[in-house]
Amino acid sequence: MRPTVLLVLCSLIAPAHSALGDEPLHVIVFGAHPDDCELKAGGTAARWAKLGHKVKFVSVTNGDIGHHEMAGAHLARRRTAEVKKCAEILGIATEVLDNHDGELMPTLENRRTLTRLIREWKADLVLSPRPNDYHPDHRYTAILVQDAAFMVIVPSFCPDVPALRKNPVFMYLEDGFKKPNPFQADVVVPIDATIEQKLQCVDALESQFYEWNPWLFGYLNEVPKNKADRMAWTRERSGARFASTANRFRKELTAKLGDEKGKAVKYAEAFEICEYGSQPSPADLARLFPFFGEK
Repeated sequence: MRPTVLLVLCSLIAPAHSALGDEPLHVIVFGAHPDDCELKAGGTAARWAKLGHKVKFVSVTNGDIGHHEMAGAHLARRRTAEVKKCAEILGIATEVLDNHDGELMPTLENRRTLTRLIREWKADLVLSPRPNDYHPDHRYTAILVQDAAFMVIVPSFCPDVPALRKNPVFMYLEDGFKKPNPFQADVVVPIDATIEQKLQCVDALESQFYEWNPWLFGYLNEVPKNKADRMAWTRERSGARFASTANRFRKELTAKLGDEKGKAVKYAEAFEICEYGSQPSPADLARLFPFFGEK
């Protein structure tokens, strides 16, 4: 088993360096559906954006079956509009690929598409789901990113887009699956400073969090009708969900920050180093997650 390189980044730590004058980072995040990236990395993306770094979210499917009352092109357009609003809230770029929801396959064509996207973004860091997940679209998004992890530096593969001269760092988004191996947090990012933006994204994803998920899991009758009441409901319900990551890795937070500072973190996002791509040192991780001193 590889050694854990745990890096906890918090605004309570003195700045390692100023973001001013540095080349901006280029981070690309892949999710299976138009809401996955926002849920798993929205707070961290907003922190990167505030420092002038470049972040792009990519939904590998268009989400066209993720609803109980609508489907097809109408739903795909609606969900694309929702993540575009999220991108404005977070200060990032976003793209939705035209693959059918529930039908994603790890094809050569899709591998080429993701390889091109990583190259075009000139990515320093690539985030994706892990391949052990309940949803086939999540699993195959992970496989496609893994399959691109070497190809991005091979010039003769997709020669229409120049190959990267340095392989990016690839990392996984947090999940709770245990088999065949549980998620391991190599980086824990407090997002207290950007939690409001992340909650606003949940509010913007109306088709999912006020309609589809409540219907699917049997609590549609709990969703408020009034917009202001909905936002308050989202702060309570989704806020508790996002606080669970900080609580899950509280031991790591307090070990790194000390008891008082570690316990003060309310919300966090966590990431695991993938064994493919460049293998980062602690200094590399500090460069990729440069949040020291941010208020």
